Amino acid sequence: MGKLFLVPTPIGNLEDITFRAIKVLKEADLILAEDTRNSGKLLKHFDITTQMISHHMHNEHKTVDQLVGRMQAGETFALISDAGTPAISDPGFLLTRACVEAGVEVDCLPGATAFIPALVNSGLPNDKFVFEGFLPVKKGRQTRLKLLAEENRTMIFYESPHKLIKTLTHFTEYFGADRQVSVSREITKLHEETIRGTAEEVLKHYTQKPPKGEIVIIVAGNK
Repeated sequence: MGKLFLVPTPIGNLEDITFRAIKVLKEADLILAEDTRNSGKLLKHFDITTQMISHHMHNEHKTVDQLVGRMQAGETFALISDAGTPAISDPGFLLTRACVEAGVEVDCLPGATAFIPALVNSGLPNDKFVFEGFLPVKKGRQTRLKLLAEENRTMIFYESPHKLIKTLTHFTEYFGADRQVSVSREITKLHEETIRGTAEEVLKHYTQKPPKGEIVIIVAGNK
């Protein structure tokens, strides 16, 4: 019986990869990558020559059974996403679930993920929190926001730069203009920044200064 390793990769700064992650990627029989072009740069940087194939949201449903069969036959695979920990708003869940159901051992390595540093850096309560990932784009968005307006725990969201203004506007409407918000972008990268304040203040900031890069939003719970 083989094994599946879920391997976190840096979200920006390549120095954030672990020694163990490099070792696993070098020793695996095959690397499953969300985008082989993107991951190829990482593997080249660390002199990793393991064979790599694509495993992303558009093909994972079709390949899961075959991959599990190969692991049952003795192969060891390492799954990586473009950045951060696999299966956190990225491919990985379907294959992990299939492996668990088939009795294939799964080992998730600790490592980089965007929402933990954003949460800790926000200054908002982090003893209890809820990870929401990306809000629905259209259908179900209003319903979700209405439910979250009553959430008492600190909330974590992922968002793209071109949708940040829309999301912050919705936060002022559904959560209140004075709800505390922290927006972290480009975590671990050269232009990393965190903007904190009320939903109205943060919205005003990014209205005047359009955002770029990967974004994590931390929102205080309802008091």
